[in-house]
Amino acid sequence: MNRFAELLDRLAYEPGRNNKLRLITAYFRDTPDPDRGYALAALTGALSFKHAKPGLIRDMIMDRTDPVLFGLSYDYVGDLSETVALMWSKGGGDYCESLLGHPSPQPSTARGEGAQLSAALSSPDKSKATGKTLSVPSPLGGESQGEGHPAGSASDDRLRTSNLHNNPPPPTLSEVVTTLRTLGKTDLPKQLARWLDELDETGRWALLKLVTGAMRIGISARLAKTAAAALGNKDPHEIELMWPGLAPPYLELFAWLEGRGDKPVNRDPAPFRPVMLAHAIEDADFATLDPADFIAEWKWDGIRVQAVAGRDERGHMQARLYSRTGEDITKSFPDLVPSLHLPGAIDGELLVLREGRVQTFNVLQQRLNRKVVSPKLMKDFPIHLRAYDLLGDDENDLRELPFVERRAHLEAFVKKLRDPRIDLSPTIAFDSWDVLMAARANPANAGAGEDADAVEGVMLKRRDAPYLPGRPKGQWWKWKRDPHIIDAVLMYAQRGHGKRSSYYSDYTFGVWTSGEDGEQLVPVGKAYFGFTDEELLQIDRFVRRNTTEKFGPVRHVVHEPDQGLVLEVAFEGLARSPRHKSGVAMRFPRISRLRWDKPPREADRLETLERMLKDVTAN
Repeated sequence: MNRFAELLDRLAYEPGRNNKLRLITAYFRDTPDPDRGYALAALTGALSFKHAKPGLIRDMIMDRTDPVLFGLSYDYVGDLSETVALMWSKGGGDYCESLLGHPSPQPSTARGEGAQLSAALSSPDKSKATGKTLSVPSPLGGESQGEGHPAGSASDDRLRTSNLHNNPPPPTLSEVVTTLRTLGKTDLPKQLARWLDELDETGRWALLKLVTGAMRIGISARLAKTAAAALGNKDPHEIELMWPGLAPPYLELFAWLEGRGDKPVNRDPAPFRPVMLAHAIEDADFATLDPADFIAEWKWDGIRVQAVAGRDERGHMQARLYSRTGEDITKSFPDLVPSLHLPGAIDGELLVLREGRVQTFNVLQQRLNRKVVSPKLMKDFPIHLRAYDLLGDDENDLRELPFVERRAHLEAFVKKLRDPRIDLSPTIAFDSWDVLMAARANPANAGAGEDADAVEGVMLKRRDAPYLPGRPKGQWWKWKRDPHIIDAVLMYAQRGHGKRSSYYSDYTFGVWTSGEDGEQLVPVGKAYFGFTDEELLQIDRFVRRNTTEKFGPVRHVVHEPDQGLVLEVAFEGLARSPRHKSGVAMRFPRISRLRWDKPPREADRLETLERMLKDVTAN
């Protein structure tokens, strides 16, 4: 566990992609099975432990320290794992002794504001944090970084001696994973407490990140797989293709990468295939692209799914529905399963089709994340699959074929299915970008008809594009319709998570409406992206200087007609929502601009959103 903790610690501080890649590859090279396999699973999000919830971790730390102090510390640090790692006291006694003025161990190297908190709690001459960020990564044994320690230096000694000071020794990563998989809910707190007692601060932080599934250290699953591929000088694409058929700790994969075994074969009759994604197109891109090279189709406002069917070893048909990330969501949509009666793999959009008309995303949401799917729910919100690609036809893998050929296979496949729940996503006829721009602006008149409300733009796909996992440049483009824009007033702010845990980056905004006491702001949405790093610093500074009340982690920010911050908010659509005080819900809201020039009184009104909603309904 210590080596894995060292890896996470280094990765959390390393900004460069290539350096991160080298760190992970070195870890895979120097770490034996099965630890390295479980590390790969953790970095790719392939591990989950159903009983290890954040609420349990909070209860455990509040049993060992003052709840008020924990609340203040958590609000300051902004990350649960880091806060608990810093405040945890072995056996429940060391922390109290340090508060009474008795000697306590000096904190190990920690990260960000958490390091300042740890130093403030353990040192009598530091009553509060300095406001400076401490970022001193501890190097992974066997490598050096910048001015870090070379191999065989004090860094390695620290790793070795840390084990000598723990009795019993800290757990290995494999021990943690295998134990958590079999441990019951009632036994989990005691086992976690034992591990936390045996580990240092960095180890505790890594353990809690692992068990809660909240890594957030700037590592994508693609990067981790690329690092594994580099171990054997393989193409990352090969690992992506075989990945759905692999399982932790990936012994077959590492044996193949190191030349000790054959290439793993996926024997799942209905496997998930890693999806191909599109880049957002910019105005400057059109000058470099030829319309004749592309096929255009509507971008539907549903959820991306993969519908797969195949025969198992006994000849029985197995059908599954996957989300875009590979999560098996078949049980949530049992009404679609009988439609998947031919072996193949369809890439498409999950929609609700009612009376021959595609419904908005807000209607589709009634079917999402349901543990129990009743007959009434299936009747009221009938699910539909709109197909736009075919990845496999029977046992034939079509992904290396150009898109124009896959499209022909798809048309034939859907025709053979002859099922009312599955149809083709229509293509858009165009011979110039101006024609396509007009279709994008008015889908109803360009072939979408009554389904136009469920169109959020157009997709451009190269005729000769193979189906490649990830987001290959220049193959697929998405061209969304222009967003709606309103001016809203910042009302509340909350700290973010991960790298944003030190900043107020989650914002609730509102618009004006008439109330019993005159003009008042009513919240209409929340946003936590769209702004630049510089704008984040500006908003954070404004929140700190203009907080009027505190409600736990939430800051009430001044929002009067003449005082406050106006945000230009872009969003994709509106829908009625009885759950919101305003009665409306925004689709994909984000901050597009800071309006320092505009007083809050000039922000938009709820009536503006009502008119937008009425226009959408009328169309």
